[in-house]
Amino acid sequence: MILVTGGAGFIGSNFVLDWLAQSDEKVINLDKLTYAGNLHNLSSLSQDPRHIFVQGDIGDSSQVSQLLAQYQPRAIINLAAESHVDRSIHGPADFIQTNILGTFRLLEATHAYWRELDLPAKQDFRFLHVSTDEVYGSLSKNEPAFTEEHRYEPNSPYSASKASSDHLVRAYHHTYGLPVLTTNCSNNYGPFQFPEKLIPLMIANALEGKPLPVYGDGQQVRDWLYVTDHCSAIRRVLEGGIPGETYNIGGWNEKPNIEIVQTICTLLEESYPTADFHKLITHVEDRPGHDRRYAINAMKIERELNWRPGETFATGIRKTIHWYVNNQQWVADVQTGAYQEWINKNYAGLS
Repeated sequence: MILVTGGAGFIGSNFVLDWLAQSDEKVINLDKLTYAGNLHNLSSLSQDPRHIFVQGDIGDSSQVSQLLAQYQPRAIINLAAESHVDRSIHGPADFIQTNILGTFRLLEATHAYWRELDLPAKQDFRFLHVSTDEVYGSLSKNEPAFTEEHRYEPNSPYSASKASSDHLVRAYHHTYGLPVLTTNCSNNYGPFQFPEKLIPLMIANALEGKPLPVYGDGQQVRDWLYVTDHCSAIRRVLEGGIPGETYNIGGWNEKPNIEIVQTICTLLEESYPTADFHKLITHVEDRPGHDRRYAINAMKIERELNWRPGETFATGIRKTIHWYVNNQQWVADVQTGAYQEWINKNYAGLS
């Protein structure tokens, strides 16, 4: 079996669902259930014995050690993280606590567990750390995309905390021999994304007739990766990645934010032909230190592991909008906190 941390979050829940759709290998899902963790995402697995949910914190060394001893996983996929740049600007302490100290304590418990495994199990074990392209900093319009050799230049408390966690993972491989893998992905989008991020926020606000806030001139460029493509890439790196190596995961979809918002409006107007969602676009003051451009060069994972995304932005954004239009109650529930009541009702006595 494998242990997934942060498996009730956006990427985490998609990964767990995707994993169990393609494998009967059990998943231990450790999640703290902060505001962005939502067990309702995994409601289809509530009676599935392959999914073992445990509420907890990667920073709780004793709990993590107990789980490792009890379940003896062959791999850990670390998806637990605070991940919203805006929140990191207004409250960086949680990002330091989870992304740096939490990763450190998870590595400590993992190293102690791995050290005691027999040789075959030790050789097969993997610790896969999921990170972000934001650790590389910002690019100008014509600079080449980030490769795995690009130096780290984080510009927000979020990206600095993720850069720190990446360095810790690297150090545990170099110093202790822990078989680690690191992935740095571009902006994810798709089902179950908490509506504080750009794409779900625009869809949700448009459907409610609220303003669509765009920072500054909206020309900040990001590379967009459909979440199930990201999940398939993680599986491929876990399967074939070389310990100690880093793999960039991108969607080959560089687009400015304003184009993303305009595309969402256009596609929504296909479903609501009498609506004019474009008139809701509202430019607001740019956030502090807003990086101008991210771009991922994902040639290494394609060349070495034969992975390439299956979705274009055109196909992925249609799937995403379709999901949010058909799951407006999910959005309403996460915005009101009603999903916490659902957890208490359906998962009483969480361990």
